Amino acid sequence: MIIVTGATGQLGRQTVDRLLHRVPAHRVGVSVRDPKKAETLAARGVRVREGGFTVPDSLVHAFEGASQVLIVSVDKFGEEAVQQHRTAIEAAVKAGARRVLYTSHMAASPASRFQACRDHAATEEILRSCGVPYTSLRNGFYAASALQFLGPALDSGQVALPEDGPVSWTAHADLAEAAAAILADEGRYDGTTPPLTATRSLTFEDVATLATGITGRPFTRTTVPDDTFRRHLAETGLPADRVEGLMGVFNAARAGEFAAQDPTLTTLIGRAPIGLEAVLRGQLA
Repeated sequence: MIIVTGATGQLGRQTVDRLLHRVPAHRVGVSVRDPKKAETLAARGVRVREGGFTVPDSLVHAFEGASQVLIVSVDKFGEEAVQQHRTAIEAAVKAGARRVLYTSHMAASPASRFQACRDHAATEEILRSCGVPYTSLRNGFYAASALQFLGPALDSGQVALPEDGPVSWTAHADLAEAAAAILADEGRYDGTTPPLTATRSLTFEDVATLATGITGRPFTRTTVPDDTFRRHLAETGLPADRVEGLMGVFNAARAGEFAAQDPTLTTLIGRAPIGLEAVLRGQLA
C-alpha cells in the first residue's frame, strides 16, 4: 500500500488524486490529522487513518501495511519542522515501509539563506541514515507562494517587496503529478531527484509585467528595504520565526538559490509544466 501524509492539504490531496489515475484505490492510504476532511477520499475507496507528526504511535497505525510512505513536509521552520519529519520517517520505517519519500526543496542545503531549505537538508540527512531506500523530491518553489506575495498588490497595483532574484515558480499540480508518477513506479528515483522545476525563472518585476498583461491594470514593481519589510511583517502579527523565514526567501532568491531549471519535471509528467502566467491567469483573470 502507498501511504500519503497531509492528504487534505494542497499538495497531498492533488498527489492522491493523480495517484488514483495510476493505481487502484485499494492500494492507496492516507494519514491525516482530521479524517472528516478526507471523507471524499474514503468514498473513492482510499484507506483513511488519523495520524499526526507529533503523535508517533498514531503514525505507526496510519502507516500499517505500507510499501511506500510519502511524507509531505510540514509548514514549520527550524527544529520543530525537522523533529516532526524525523518522527514521520521513523514511524514509516517502524511500520515496515520499503521506501520513504519526502517532499523536499530544489534549494535544500545546510548553507541556504532560507531556513526551510536548511530544514529540508537536515531532513534529507535523516533519510540517508534511516535504514531503508528513500527518495527526496526536490520540488521547485511553489507558484502559489508568488500569488501570496502578490496579494497586497491586487488593490494598490504596487508590488512592494524586498529585492529578489529569479525563481523557478512551479505549480502544485505538476509536482503532484510527478510525485504520483514516482510513487507508481517504485524505485524510479533513488536518493535525491534533480530539481523538479518549471521551465522559466522569473523575478517579481516579471510577475508584475505578467499581472499587468492579464488584468489590463498597471502593476508596478517597487523595492522595499529589508528592515522596512521586516517591520511590516511583524506589525501584521506574524511570529518572529515566520518573519525571518519570509525574509529568507528574498535573501536566497538574490543569491540565485531558486533560479535553476531542469527538464526532469517535464519528463516525469509527459508535457511542459504549467507556467506562472497560467497560474496567475487562473487567479486574476
